[in-house]
Amino acid sequence: MRQILGIIVVGLTLPAIILGLPGCGKNSHSKSKDKKDEKLVIPVEIARVITGDISAYYTGTASIEAEEETEVVAKVGGVVEQIMVEEGTPVREGDILVKLDDEMISVQLLQAEAMLNKLQNNYLRNKELHDKQLISAEEFQQVRYEYESQKAAYDMTKLNLDYTSIKTPIGGVVAERLIKVGNMIQPNQAVFRVAGMDPLIAILHVPERQLSKLRVGQKVLLNVDAIDKDEFSGRIKRISPIVDPATGTVKVTIETHDPSGKLRPGMFSRIRIIYDIHAHALMAPKDAIISEDKISSVFVLRDSTAYRQNIKIGYINTSHVEILFGLQEGDTLITTGKGSLKDSTRVNVVSP
Repeated sequence: MRQILGIIVVGLTLPAIILGLPGCGKNSHSKSKDKKDEKLVIPVEIARVITGDISAYYTGTASIEAEEETEVVAKVGGVVEQIMVEEGTPVREGDILVKLDDEMISVQLLQAEAMLNKLQNNYLRNKELHDKQLISAEEFQQVRYEYESQKAAYDMTKLNLDYTSIKTPIGGVVAERLIKVGNMIQPNQAVFRVAGMDPLIAILHVPERQLSKLRVGQKVLLNVDAIDKDEFSGRIKRISPIVDPATGTVKVTIETHDPSGKLRPGMFSRIRIIYDIHAHALMAPKDAIISEDKISSVFVLRDSTAYRQNIKIGYINTSHVEILFGLQEGDTLITTGKGSLKDSTRVNVVSP
């Protein structure tokens, strides 16, 4: 009888255990599903809305040029005897660049001087006779004419001797040497090119519709590709009064001074002309702005959640955008990682 009862108890217990097993499996699957349903947290970087002055720019590109640049030419012919400077040498106005062989002109000057002395003595003697009315006026006028003609010839020969020392008419830097020692050069032949290094200019051709924003004296910022770490300042020096009918543009000349000597004629520059400034403006980093279908927006961070906010923007500079409405000073914006976000996305700030 006891054996029969034991079998019955075991038989009743096994189904209960078997029925309990499916229940355990269901609970485990529920926990896994809950983990998958958890929201993904996106890593982001942030920046804050600040206030400051922001400028509006007209931008363009141009090559740097020398305001003063000239070819130094020989005024007399001759053989190059000595070169006094080389390319890159700083020079001042009136410095001697080249000396020509002056032997022949020196001899001509001595001859002219001797003849001048002779005619001068003759002129003084005849003047004394004319004052005493011992010679006619015609005879005295002829003597005076000969004397004055010879004096002019002497002065010309002396000037030609001076011209054998070729001088620069402007100060600057020797940009190019066009001759060698021993060359025979002719009058009006170019021997050097000299460029003034201060000031330097850049010429922009601005569309006429932008002309109302520009005026002489406006501040200009220049960046040069060859000197990427420095920014140079300048101003609008002059604006042409004529619009080119072929291109619809106006010639605008930018002037800059560079005491450091880093700027060189021929360098390519990127130019920004500041034509307006908004003081104490709300500014957001450019990296935070999202532009889609002419609508600008940002993601604002609040309590570890990113909320999309439409905004209206104003002036834009190299790093910031003016905020006209939609944000307040101190708002925290998502700058990096915003491409993976949707409205009300949970985020994790990895770089404040």
